[in-house]
Amino acid sequence: MPKMHLFRSEDMTLVQLIIPVESAHGTLTHLAELGALQFKDLNPEKSPFQRTYANQVKRCDEMLRKLQYFSDQLQKSGLASTPSAVESDLNFDELEVKINELEPEFREVNSNLEKLKRTRNELTEFLLVLDKAGAFFESARQNANSQQREDESISGGESIESPLLEREMQVEPSKKLKVGFIAGVIPKHKANQFERIIFRATRGNMFYKCVPLDERVSDPATGDQVEKVVFLVFFSGERSRTKILKICDAFGANRYPFPEETLKRRQMRIEVSARLSEMQTTLDVSSDHRETVLKTIGYQLEHWLEMVLKDKYVYNALNMLSMDVTSKCLVGEAWSPLGALPRIQDTLRYATVETNSQVTTIFQVLHTKEAPPTYFQVNKFTSAFQEIVDAYGVGRYQEANPGVFTIVTFPFLFAVMFGDWGHGIVLLLATLWLLVNERRLGSQKLGDIMEMAFAGRYVLLLMSLFSIYTGFIYNEFFSVPFEIFGRSAYKCETPSCSESTTVGLVKYRDKPYAFGVDPVWHGSRSELPFLNSLKMKMSIILGVAQMLLGIVLSLFNAVYFAQPLDIWFQFLPQILFLSSLFGYLSFLIILKWITGSQADLYHVMIYMFLGPTDDLDGNQLFAGQKYFQLALLFIALISVPWMLLPKPLILRKQHLEKTQGEGYAGLEEHPDEEHEEFEFSEIFVHQLIHTIEFVLGAVSNTASYLRLWALSLAHAELSAVFYEKVLLLAWGYQNIFIILIGFIVFVCATVGVLLVMETLSAFLHALRLHWVEFMNKFYVGDGYKFQPLSFVNLGKEDES
Repeated sequence: MPKMHLFRSEDMTLVQLIIPVESAHGTLTHLAELGALQFKDLNPEKSPFQRTYANQVKRCDEMLRKLQYFSDQLQKSGLASTPSAVESDLNFDELEVKINELEPEFREVNSNLEKLKRTRNELTEFLLVLDKAGAFFESARQNANSQQREDESISGGESIESPLLEREMQVEPSKKLKVGFIAGVIPKHKANQFERIIFRATRGNMFYKCVPLDERVSDPATGDQVEKVVFLVFFSGERSRTKILKICDAFGANRYPFPEETLKRRQMRIEVSARLSEMQTTLDVSSDHRETVLKTIGYQLEHWLEMVLKDKYVYNALNMLSMDVTSKCLVGEAWSPLGALPRIQDTLRYATVETNSQVTTIFQVLHTKEAPPTYFQVNKFTSAFQEIVDAYGVGRYQEANPGVFTIVTFPFLFAVMFGDWGHGIVLLLATLWLLVNERRLGSQKLGDIMEMAFAGRYVLLLMSLFSIYTGFIYNEFFSVPFEIFGRSAYKCETPSCSESTTVGLVKYRDKPYAFGVDPVWHGSRSELPFLNSLKMKMSIILGVAQMLLGIVLSLFNAVYFAQPLDIWFQFLPQILFLSSLFGYLSFLIILKWITGSQADLYHVMIYMFLGPTDDLDGNQLFAGQKYFQLALLFIALISVPWMLLPKPLILRKQHLEKTQGEGYAGLEEHPDEEHEEFEFSEIFVHQLIHTIEFVLGAVSNTASYLRLWALSLAHAELSAVFYEKVLLLAWGYQNIFIILIGFIVFVCATVGVLLVMETLSAFLHALRLHWVEFMNKFYVGDGYKFQPLSFVNLGKEDES
């Protein structure tokens, strides 16, 4: 039988490479660009720090850390990393030197810029303190002037221009009261608590005044925009001053010097404004310089990241190779597809020329009994279906791949449960949007759900197309039937029955409805019994057909791997057992449909076991049915010991003949040959479990396919409920507002329940039918995937 492209995995071979040390990095770089070799780890006992190229990997990690720092700074600055059309031709060592020079330089620029911003923010706050606190002092002075004019005769003609504390200064030094004040800025949300703490600390011997700022200001410590207030605290005594200073530090309040005299305050404000202007100019120049440096880095950042990631990837691969005793060559073993060997040899010759190596790489094929990896050549259409299979388990090397059949059977079984051509069209439109925007969406970072939907877009495409097909068979468009394929085979017997579909219908022609279910069944009294019977029997036929396909595929595996015991004592009894019971049931269902018989198939199957010799009476569908059933029952019964006993006994006999035929001469001829241990009890128990699992599974798996009937019925009934109890009910009110609300509720219910939840439910049930009922008949799934050394896998490894 010719080998199909996707039916069996690619032929693999184990190769050995002996690479000179001086050209090892360049050679593996070219092999990674080819992507056809999966290297084996020949140093499993060594930790990552003990390997040959551990220092190079460490250097790559350090460079990646610095490049990530540059990337973060670009994002914070709102600049995009725009690759330059002309890429730099730096090698790894030159790039390392350049990055090591750029990083401290850029950190120094950042540090200086932060200091400038901090100073600018402090000067801004200082200026606000001078304005707000100065306004308070000016207000106090105006009040004092007015009070002085009233009390001028009493005050003795004192000028208000004299210091506010002049009276204390005129008192005797021993009785002088030392009053001071502290001015500063504090976040608005801390102001009330700050005031209460100061009040308690000074026992009320203070005067507190705060003025909120009109706009948010940048905090000098964090650079964040914060709502703040300017505060003034008057106190007396050095102890109070010390306490207030500690409280200011605890609350993160910024204190600023504030002169009491008006002239000094004005002069200080002029100086602060000038410094602030100079600082802003310096800050603008520094920011422009930083942005220029960042843009220069941004032009090459992606290229540098790619270069360092590739180098790290290659060095990690080199660490899987072993150094020979001369320390001049690296020895590696790798799996490769058989068809890729010529391309690998051409790549090795090209790498030898490119690296100017005096010694060529030695390449040779090894023979081994080790199981090779599994590799399928998939495209963007088949990859999603293969991922469904691989999620169950990666196939054993060259066993039959269920992914070939999953392309058709998976969306079809989904559609059996989801069948409605209206819902299928909506699902198709959503899928077409994904396909039209495939290139744009493929280059974006999507959310988890959207990422899964995009990855399975071709699965969704077939699911929607099959749903439209089964929807035409069920004749359901949002639960509404249409006479698309001709007229109904029934008509009203009397004019009055046109208003009702439950009575008065008669069949007026022998030619049935052309395709699918006759629309007249929908809404009739016998709709549910008719559709129940149809879908239940259809589910059994589909399930038995798929399980028989799985058993036939086990025959293909047994023939391909030359396992005659599996053919005679596994495939044959299994196909006979399933066919004699449930295959026969499927035959009776089809025969009953063809002949129009009224036989009770439940009675036939039950009494096939309970009373095999009893007469069938009215349940007989063909002549000789009773004796035919006896023969099938005998075949089913004999298939169980046929499956259980011969295979373990024959294996035991073969093992005894093999061990008795081996002598000392045979052992000397093959001293390195490994002999597998043979435990008859283990093999017998394994076969017993396999037999019981198949016999019981034949019943349970067939019953499991009834989920096709159950979910199809649930989908149809939910669709009918939404249509009749929401849309039609709202339409009956003849009110545009109620109709609009009803339509919105109908659309939301249809999308949320039928197009999202029901789609997910039918998808999961179809997944279970493939994994459990179909694939367990032939699929081992204990292999491991071919993961070649390829730069294409760089992004995947980075995500994991």
